[in-house]
Amino acid sequence: MKTTFRIVPLLLALAAILNMVSCTKVIHETIDNTVYIEVPAETEDGDRIFAYSVQAFDVLPTNTAAENKVRLQNAIDWASDRGAALWVEPVEGGYPVQSGIILKKNVSLIGVHGPTGRGTVKNGNPTGSLFVITDKNHPFITVQSATQIKGCQFYYPEQGFNDASKIVEYPPTIQVSQEQAVHGVTLQCLTFYGSYFSMDFRAQQSHPCEQILFEHCYGYPIGGRFIALDYCYDIPRILHCHVNPAVLREFKGDYTNVMNDYVANRKTFAYWIDHTDNAQVMDIFTFATYGGIYLGPNTYGQLTNFNFDQVGIGVYKDGANAFNRIWEVAQGSIIASFSPDGNVANIHPFVVQGYGQISITNVDCFCGRAGAATLTTQGISYDFLKVQGNTWVIVTGVNCRMRNYQSEIPITVANSKAQVSFINCSNKYGNLFEFHRTGEDPNDKGTYTVYE
Repeated sequence: MKTTFRIVPLLLALAAILNMVSCTKVIHETIDNTVYIEVPAETEDGDRIFAYSVQAFDVLPTNTAAENKVRLQNAIDWASDRGAALWVEPVEGGYPVQSGIILKKNVSLIGVHGPTGRGTVKNGNPTGSLFVITDKNHPFITVQSATQIKGCQFYYPEQGFNDASKIVEYPPTIQVSQEQAVHGVTLQCLTFYGSYFSMDFRAQQSHPCEQILFEHCYGYPIGGRFIALDYCYDIPRILHCHVNPAVLREFKGDYTNVMNDYVANRKTFAYWIDHTDNAQVMDIFTFATYGGIYLGPNTYGQLTNFNFDQVGIGVYKDGANAFNRIWEVAQGSIIASFSPDGNVANIHPFVVQGYGQISITNVDCFCGRAGAATLTTQGISYDFLKVQGNTWVIVTGVNCRMRNYQSEIPITVANSKAQVSFINCSNKYGNLFEFHRTGEDPNDKGTYTVYE
């Protein structure tokens, strides 16, 4: 039987207006298969929205995951033609939903939360605008153009917790469509509990994506990959995102070194970017992943205000050509102290290879051992930066502080064609130094001048 939508009766409309003031509950009513609906709601950051509650489409916490998948997809199909927002009405324990949802064009899924970086909790589980996922058949939700997911949590209750033998390699929680180009996606104020790969935006070359925004997203992916971007043009933005193993603290506790070692041993990067135009990456954090950020050979952009804590490699920069494979990196901190094989020689805050240029400004690198229950670390890095390969590349640095590294010189040049220049930087002894290498002589190891 077809469900129809029509104007809210006067009484319900009045209640909706009053609710705009309190913004405490969603108003919906189903009578004779006709849905009367008006949902004024307010998110934690104070944004007022009008949306259609998913419960009006019989997406309910008491349903099975399979039932909710069908009904949520029906709601999305209805909203797509209208450009409507669906309100993920907060409920105790959340909504079980089977994977394979398609967020079709023009639809927003909006929940109540800001990022909940230590978890929500009720009776030992997260609660609120929450999707509960247990199957691993598909990515949980695949997004198309002009879509938004905001204020929601994603929970995998069957993910192994401090027992590496029970880890489940779930598909990505959110994935960009692999079948069509995707333009304009907003992912904001999202939290992931137990995901293996949180947000996979590695588009196909034949179906690229554009204008993708990640903002205020929190989690700790067990596979070590939080955000991955590929073939994303017209300025992707990763802003104010946080990866930390304490994300379940409120309802389950912190991951221990058993899990954190597993994550770091995946040798994956929390943030991974390739084939992008002028990517904007600002205020990002990761703790206890192998890599901080991978800047692939076919990308360029700016990275600023970051902290990569207890990693093996902080920034890995590659470059496929000398024209515009350039990254500006500034105002950051890297604590690189982890190696999967325990070899300090493999620990580097920066690794640079390929063509192009990287400019490093005001970056602080130091080291120390993580707590025994947090991550198995070596407590020291080998150097500050390693330049490798055999292609022409320029590396410059200014006003950087370098501490707790093993080598005598903080700059390691294993590329005979590299041009390297650092000024106004301090070494592990606290002394200012300069380092210069012109690249003209393949046997030149560079000139290291210390001011004591």
